[in-house]
Amino acid sequence: MSNWHRHLPEQLHPSEIELGVGETLPAVWVSNWQTHPERNVIHDPALGWISAGDLLDRSEVIARRLANAGVELGDRVLLSAASSVELVAAHTAALRLGAVVMPTNGAYRAEEVTHVVSDARPKVAIVDRPEWSEWIHSCDSTVLVTSPSVEMEEGPSVRLDQIGAGSSALIGYTSGTTGRPKGAVLSHGNLLSSVRALEIAWRWQPQDILILALPLFHMHGLGVGLHGSLAIGAQAVLLPEFEVTDVLDSIKKHHASMFFGVPTMYSRLVESSRAGELSQLRLCVSGSAPLAAALHRRIQEVSGQRVLERYGMTETAMLVSNPYEGERRPGSVGFPLPGVEVLLKGDPPEILVKGPNVFQGYWERPEANSQAFDDGWFRTGDLGALDPDGYLSIVGRAKEMIISGGFNVYPREVEDVISQHEAIRECAVVGEPDEEWGETVVAFVVADRELSLDEIKNFVGERLAHYKRPRRTYRIDSMPRNALGKVQKHRLAEQSIS
Repeated sequence: MSNWHRHLPEQLHPSEIELGVGETLPAVWVSNWQTHPERNVIHDPALGWISAGDLLDRSEVIARRLANAGVELGDRVLLSAASSVELVAAHTAALRLGAVVMPTNGAYRAEEVTHVVSDARPKVAIVDRPEWSEWIHSCDSTVLVTSPSVEMEEGPSVRLDQIGAGSSALIGYTSGTTGRPKGAVLSHGNLLSSVRALEIAWRWQPQDILILALPLFHMHGLGVGLHGSLAIGAQAVLLPEFEVTDVLDSIKKHHASMFFGVPTMYSRLVESSRAGELSQLRLCVSGSAPLAAALHRRIQEVSGQRVLERYGMTETAMLVSNPYEGERRPGSVGFPLPGVEVLLKGDPPEILVKGPNVFQGYWERPEANSQAFDDGWFRTGDLGALDPDGYLSIVGRAKEMIISGGFNVYPREVEDVISQHEAIRECAVVGEPDEEWGETVVAFVVADRELSLDEIKNFVGERLAHYKRPRRTYRIDSMPRNALGKVQKHRLAEQSIS
């Protein structure tokens, strides 16, 4: 399945497609900044608009500070902070220096933070939460921890923008059924090719203004929203968190043309009496979790917006999208993006993909890499189906991942924490359908005693990010198992729904 020509404007022939082969993100960004230094590019919630020339200067200063601290080509730099121009400058500086950025979820707790630090061994951690310094140093005292402003001594000038398209740019932590997060290594070429494909498919232009309320540790917010805006030369309005009023006010104030969100955001927007104001945008994109067909139709009813749903992963950036021109089919993710090939293989059919956007492999995980690829095709772990018109739908997941509010939750990781509770003998975690969140996390436990209403929820919340907490815990006498003794989670999921 490679019918990505369906994304092209009539005047563009497939042979004319150029996905940035040989180029890097920083080289494209810097070219834009130097060509139009006076142009506003990022709106900071506290500082207002930041010009291209200002961002160029900020990134060079921070790059000299990082270099003076010992950051060299290929070294890892952990970044975790609320959206701001400081975070953007630090991110771009690290990439211009040739470092590999580790965008990390700010909701992580001690156990999660120490795992990624121990695994990838960053030289510098740029964070905005004081407690992270203690957690980081508890597993690696050599990591230099600093704030998003990177208040460190500035060194002499350094050579920037010297890396190639094959050089590693990001390590995004994700996980499989083992529950232990592993780092997906993406190159500059992977990330830039995905941005270029979206530029074509979504008709993304320099005059576009994006309202970006997604966090900048996530592929949707960072790899699409920020990277795309900077590469295309468009503008992005950063919002440190999602609030319905802030989003709608920003659309009006900045005469915005685009909004990217997850289904939970759209669920809240459509409930507002001001939902009709979404009609001012030329494009609304939804991703990171399935958008319910009913919600898709409801948004169109109240605002006229036909939300464009797309499909991507940490390991691949963006893969598939509904068309900009033509039917945006509810319940479907559309057609492969330019450069992407999709194959359905097996019974049930798993989605396999190829393309310049597909990652280099997992960080120091040769066994995981051999399992992740099938004759050069990346195994997504998602199950797919094609309708007669060629639209792809995600019908399930071969892996047990739960997507709640756009965030990935891996049952094994939550189960490992619940198992530490003194009253728990066995546990299993599954996803339960939810209109607002897409799915919510629920736990089934075999326990030695009665549990209070929020006991397991609070127990997990003290150890893992808030979105990983079970919303409900069901106490049962025993786990349903098959003949081989494996817990039959589908039976638990059916039980929670009924």
